[in-house]
Amino acid sequence: MTVYAYTRVSTARQASEGESLDVQQRQISGYALMHGLTVDETIIEEGVSGSVPVSDRPAGAALFAKLKTGDVVIAAKLDRLFRSALDALRTVDDLKEKSVKLHLIDLGGDVAGNGISKLFMTIAAAFAEAERDRIRERIFQVKADQRGRGRFLGGARPFGYRIGDDGELVEDTKEQQAIVKMRALRDEGLSLRAIAEALAEDGIALSHVAVKKVLTRLGSDEAAPLEKQPPASVQPALGTRW
Repeated sequence: MTVYAYTRVSTARQASEGESLDVQQRQISGYALMHGLTVDETIIEEGVSGSVPVSDRPAGAALFAKLKTGDVVIAAKLDRLFRSALDALRTVDDLKEKSVKLHLIDLGGDVAGNGISKLFMTIAAAFAEAERDRIRERIFQVKADQRGRGRFLGGARPFGYRIGDDGELVEDTKEQQAIVKMRALRDEGLSLRAIAEALAEDGIALSHVAVKKVLTRLGSDEAAPLEKQPPASVQPALGTRW
């Protein structure tokens, strides 16, 4: 029989700084001592989110692949191992078939040992999944609020704006002027490539694809008029496709 301690932290920073690993390891060591068990190997899952099924985690997959009949796995909390109630039930069923015991300290011990433990684990796992849903909902609400206040939430900076010192999007005068020119030229029927050429003369380097994205974002290119030939200053060379 081999006794494994399984610990997990969600970020690489937590893993390197030992922010929660020490706590988990102390809980497991104390639990093992109280139950006459000796931890033979400690598995540390570094920087892996709980949203990843344990069977898909590097350390978790390696652990479960080498478990043999009679082995014991101990984890401090349910959410250190499982992402959802379904993930928990499937894993426990697999362990029961191998006659491997799974001890979750926050649930009071061996969750694969009897029907009451399984019932409690199912309820607890369902609550854990509901809590993750609430967290995702709160994050969504925060982002929606930030977006409503014009905060930059990451990704590509929208053309026409710069990022202010407080994280808010602030209009960029030169790029806003370029947007006005884009709209005007598009209303005149110029092609996207012709508009990009015209902007380049003003020192604004945008591809015709980028021009399209900006106009679409602003709702100015949903029903563009028939394109006219560009003025002589931006006429394409012979053979150039617009």
